[in-house]
Amino acid sequence: MSVITYRQALHDALRAEMLRDENVLLIGEEIGKFEGSYKITAGLLAEFGQKRVRDTPIAEEGFTGAAVGAAMLGLRPVVEIMTINFSLLALDQIVNHAAKIYGMFGGQATAPIVIRTPGGGGQQLGATHSQNIELYYAFVPGLKVVAPSTPADAKALMLAAIRDDDPVLVLENLALYNTKDEVPDDVAPAEIGKAAIAHPGADITVVAYSRMATVALEAAERLAETEGIDVEVVDLRSLRPLDRETVVASVRKTNCAVVLEDDWLTYGIGAEIAATISDGAFDWLDAPVRRVAMAEVPMPYAKPLEAAAMPSLDDAITAIHQTLDAANRP
Repeated sequence: MSVITYRQALHDALRAEMLRDENVLLIGEEIGKFEGSYKITAGLLAEFGQKRVRDTPIAEEGFTGAAVGAAMLGLRPVVEIMTINFSLLALDQIVNHAAKIYGMFGGQATAPIVIRTPGGGGQQLGATHSQNIELYYAFVPGLKVVAPSTPADAKALMLAAIRDDDPVLVLENLALYNTKDEVPDDVAPAEIGKAAIAHPGADITVVAYSRMATVALEAAERLAETEGIDVEVVDLRSLRPLDRETVVASVRKTNCAVVLEDDWLTYGIGAEIAATISDGAFDWLDAPVRRVAMAEVPMPYAKPLEAAAMPSLDDAITAIHQTLDAANRP
């Protein structure tokens, strides 16, 4: 067991898979000589050479399309798109090609491509570089979408994504790269589509993913220490497939639910979770499901405004209190 950063966990997963399978290669802007904008690929060009660590022009549609073609011919490319915002330039290749190939070819061709890309605000990068637009991809059948919140899950889900025969989008969050936690030295690939009970509890369920799963855990720990409130945290880990069963089972146990997300409230991931709870646990609910999300604005650049727009620990705790009050619980 080692204590490493989220950043290092991703690096270690990439290196391990490149050592295991010579068909795994990396493609993206500045990932080689510059070692990546976030240093996830540090040292990999020197170790594996230009054949397997490919620097590209600033042309997301072009190099993503090249990776899709390589995947169809038997390679396992891992594409780094510098931020999820830039993935919009490759939307046609991701949504109209990678996601559709297996179905359109009747299973005769696959596209085992991994697209890893960071998103999220809090870094003062402005409205066009601070988005959480995972909903665009989680909406699309044919894609798998994972969003790890811990270093251990980052490594385990990256291993699983690279070995998967379907296209997988690995969502990272800029705010998580320097976070540290224990990671087993022999971590196994995770099961894509399986949520985790990150913190067991009996009073209320909080469902979250990526950065907001860490906020949910912080809220659970604070409320347990200061008020004796027993919060169960469900970390989705995967947005497609979505583990509805774990969410519903938790809410049936606690009878209350709050959903935390870093994207906008309207049409967000939280709406899907709320609908899932309504479908599967309506008769068990003691209060309406509450959702916490970012303000419905393009992300401001000014630090105080950016902080005000993003969902916070206090927002999560307030929603938990409101839900418990509505359920007439102490």
